[in-house]
Amino acid sequence: MSKILAIIASFLLFAGFAEPDANLILDRVDKNMSSKNRIFNSEMIIQSRRSTRTLTMLSYTQGSNQSYTEYLSPAREKGTKMLKKSNQLWIYMPSEDRIIQITGQMLRQSVMGSDLSYEDLMEDRKLKDMYNARVAGNDTVGSRNTYVLVLTARVEDVAYQTQKIWVDMERSVPLKQEMFAKSGQILKRTLLSEVTQIQGKWFPMRILYKDMLKEGIGTEFRFTSIKFDQEIPEYIFSKAALKQ
Repeated sequence: MSKILAIIASFLLFAGFAEPDANLILDRVDKNMSSKNRIFNSEMIIQSRRSTRTLTMLSYTQGSNQSYTEYLSPAREKGTKMLKKSNQLWIYMPSEDRIIQITGQMLRQSVMGSDLSYEDLMEDRKLKDMYNARVAGNDTVGSRNTYVLVLTARVEDVAYQTQKIWVDMERSVPLKQEMFAKSGQILKRTLLSEVTQIQGKWFPMRILYKDMLKEGIGTEFRFTSIKFDQEIPEYIFSKAALKQ
């Protein structure tokens, strides 16, 4: 009997019916979405019921512990800078010429009136370091076949207790994400598109964020240029750089 079961299991595996390894899928996602460091220009398009405004930014990130962003436009936000080091976040406000540290409940506030919170910006670790994963099934997003993964927090210091992600089977990129509170209430939804191969990585150049507790269409984030594994001067990630 055991030999028969082994033959059946082998047949299912080679026929493509065996359940894929959730942790292996998550590892492939992390390899696409993370890098030693990156430099990118981007646009953040904030769409409310009454108006739309666009902010442009230049950002540097190093691993998951350090990031620096400078707002380039519009004039009202130009010169505003943000620095993240580990679990600390500072913002330089040029209009007041002072540096503010964002802590505690302030991390849940909206970034520039967008659908992203400061807490979202802080969460740049690899998914496998924060969550346990299981495969919940298959689905399609647009024309792409996806694995549906349910992620459950394995550490306490995460913004979302559970997530549900739709991962492109071929390119190992998340195309849709839903984030939930401990109560099970959905808090955020993201749609990722315009997946492009850059330096051997499949990467989404457009992300639509929607805070499900807010009215409005959502916030669109577009990468206009991106380079991975570049040389970045260490002083970029210093508080002194915020006032330069």
